[in-house]
Amino acid sequence: MTKTNDAVPVRVLIIDDHTLMRRGLVALLSLEAGFEVSGDAADAHEGIKLAEQLQPDVILLDLHMPGINGVQALPALREASPSSRILMLTVSEDSGDLMSALRAGADGYLLKNIESEALVGAIRRALAGEAAISERMTHKLVHALRGEPPNPAADLRSAQTHAVLSPREQEIVRLIAAGSSNKEIARELGVAESTVKIHVQHILRKLNLSSRVQVAVYASTHGYAPKRA
Repeated sequence: MTKTNDAVPVRVLIIDDHTLMRRGLVALLSLEAGFEVSGDAADAHEGIKLAEQLQPDVILLDLHMPGINGVQALPALREASPSSRILMLTVSEDSGDLMSALRAGADGYLLKNIESEALVGAIRRALAGEAAISERMTHKLVHALRGEPPNPAADLRSAQTHAVLSPREQEIVRLIAAGSSNKEIARELGVAESTVKIHVQHILRKLNLSSRVQVAVYASTHGYAPKRA
């Protein structure tokens, strides 16, 4: 749930097997106004237990950890704390890792070399239901979506989606999958940006998704991947 009261801090859970990384994130976010580190864990097992106990607003999750890795932990974390925004925080720039994480339900994918201000901004965007992906990974996401192989069930799923989304909403889903911002979509469709925002909120609600990133991944598996240039 998006924070609407500035007096209520954003509660963050950190799951990372690197002690120095955890300590650094704890120190950074503890000094940031409006944030509170509720807990930190060195592995997925501990992280899942803390997520269920703490119900944090945001979970920063390492990708490559011994035992259960970040992608494998995502379903359990979703079950343990359904309302949490889960952001991968990793050194991996591999597009396969990116797509695996997003398909598994991550709300964002951030690289560990991210600047502190950018990290805080990404967390706030995720809480608002917006995309939270490191800039260096955004183009890889678009290329990965364009390069999706044909899915034998895509036609059936696409037909089911058409019954849910209006033609205008379907058009907006395609543009989101192409990486367009609300402003760019508004310009493309000749409507107000506020109108696009309303459509996006309707799309998220209808598809039971929590972010634009998840809409883009949904599009790639339901026949809405952007066309190759």
